[in-house]
Amino acid sequence: MSNEITRFRTGEDQQLPQRFAHRAELMHASEIRALFAVASRPEIVSLAGGMPNLSALPMEMMADVVEKLIKENGAEALQYGSGQGHPKLREQICDVMALEGIRAHPDDIIVTTGSQQALDLISRIFINPGDVVLVEAPSYVGALGTFKQYEANVVHVEMDENGLVPDALRAAIKAVRETGQEIKFLYLIPNYQNPAGVLLPADRRTEILEICASEKIFIVEDNPYGLLGFDKPSPNAMRAQDSENVIYLGSFSKTIAPGFRVGWALVPQSLKEKLVIAAESSILCPSNFTQLSISGYLADQPWRDQIASFCKLYKVRRDAMLESLEAHFPEGASWTKPGGGFYVWVTLPPEIDTTALMPKAIVAKVAYVPGTAFYADGFGSWSMRLSYCHPTPERIREGVKALGGVIRTEMENRAII
Repeated sequence: MSNEITRFRTGEDQQLPQRFAHRAELMHASEIRALFAVASRPEIVSLAGGMPNLSALPMEMMADVVEKLIKENGAEALQYGSGQGHPKLREQICDVMALEGIRAHPDDIIVTTGSQQALDLISRIFINPGDVVLVEAPSYVGALGTFKQYEANVVHVEMDENGLVPDALRAAIKAVRETGQEIKFLYLIPNYQNPAGVLLPADRRTEILEICASEKIFIVEDNPYGLLGFDKPSPNAMRAQDSENVIYLGSFSKTIAPGFRVGWALVPQSLKEKLVIAAESSILCPSNFTQLSISGYLADQPWRDQIASFCKLYKVRRDAMLESLEAHFPEGASWTKPGGGFYVWVTLPPEIDTTALMPKAIVAKVAYVPGTAFYADGFGSWSMRLSYCHPTPERIREGVKALGGVIRTEMENRAII
């Protein structure tokens, strides 16, 4: 008996996969996570991960916030809290969202463990196996993984340099409806989209809202980057125009620090009860400590100025990347020119497979994310996402130059140039 127990604990039980629920077969590590072990090596210039750059965040200030919290309100901070989130923080979140035109009530906000948990909860509530979720092409890898685990049929909708194309959305809805499948919601990132970096203009936002309202399709508006515009503010959030058909997701991971893992969902009143119940069954309640740390920061610190500091830091890095792409990437490559956020999307000739190219890039000491990671159907093999948020401008230039050389050599070998 003891040998059998030991074999099970060490993973030698060959029957173990048969014990899993069938949804476990859909759980796979993302391509980005798989890259971290390589990309984190100090000699590698990582243009892969989208880690916020915390060099502009004064750590002494954050230490003061946490110290004050423990000294003055430690008993509450270290205790269980409300499943919906702390009331004071929900009020402050309303003030943050007001910067993008949203008028909301704290009772309609559910605080989550990052916006990723909100995606999971929404998927749990809405998706039956085989239901359709409409997403941009390309789309956020974390969302695609969540939808897949709930057995959704993900349908990509065409984007251009101005984001989701309304006519393509109409065509996708018609095509899906003709098959008899049910569309549960449209998921999109309108501001400095991950991975493409594009910004959805105000007129398209209105048109997409009208399309989805008329077709009775919810919109899940994911907005982690909306306050990180470099040259001008982003248009008002889609939720600002429609409070009944838009589920809005926000996060402090990009505007304060990801380690707190504090996000939120602003939902129509009709959905609030189900989402709160789902949240409570998932984690009982979000961390009071991290919520009250964020709350103290928003109450006592110049957080708007801090966001402006992040914008300046990221703009310098964006400029370094765009200048380097222009200088070192071969003719035949094209890329987006983001006005905010973290990412540039690069498109190469279709003969180039960016997944197959990755080992050569690693030899040249640079890492990126292949485009197929951002599609549910294996599309995008000739594309890649480059992140400029974390490396120094000097390292960005070094990495882009090295990557440009790898791509140029590959194109020459294939007689593309």
